[in-house]
Amino acid sequence: MILVAELTALASVVAIDITLAGDIAAAALLRIALSVFAVQLLDIIGLLFAGGLLLLWVSWKLWRELRNGAQEDEAADDAPKTKSFGTAVQQIVLADISMSLDNVLAVAGAAREHVWIMVVGLALSVALTGIAADAVARVLKRWHWIAYVGLAIIVIVALRMIWDGAMPLLDVAGKL
Repeated sequence: MILVAELTALASVVAIDITLAGDIAAAALLRIALSVFAVQLLDIIGLLFAGGLLLLWVSWKLWRELRNGAQEDEAADDAPKTKSFGTAVQQIVLADISMSLDNVLAVAGAAREHVWIMVVGLALSVALTGIAADAVARVLKRWHWIAYVGLAIIVIVALRMIWDGAMPLLDVAGKL
């Protein structure tokens, strides 16, 4: 039974990594830094619940991007919009932080008490980010359904985190 749970968690982590691998290299460093604290932080009452809510919000944004992606590709203007260097750097840093946090939360939430799965998942994430980001992006562009499968797994992990995180909150509220 434990093997099935570990294999399910590992499959979820791999799907999450493939879905979220399209970000840039600086996010990989942030993932490593955030992962050091992720499992311990999820033990804090309320944080698992909050992380699940955050992951659900990230899922919503990802779903909107997937849904609107094809429409935006068709309607893209040939003339690129100009941005200042500062604006571009700010957007990249914010995207890196956001993508690192959602990846760490998703992987930690899926792996839970299986620390070795979290380590493998984050290592895979770093590898996919650094080595195969272009290839993964091409695969996801060609076969859109893969992104939706990954999105569904992320939503399931988020809902599980919310459910599991709500139980300790209800216990604490009941003791007040």
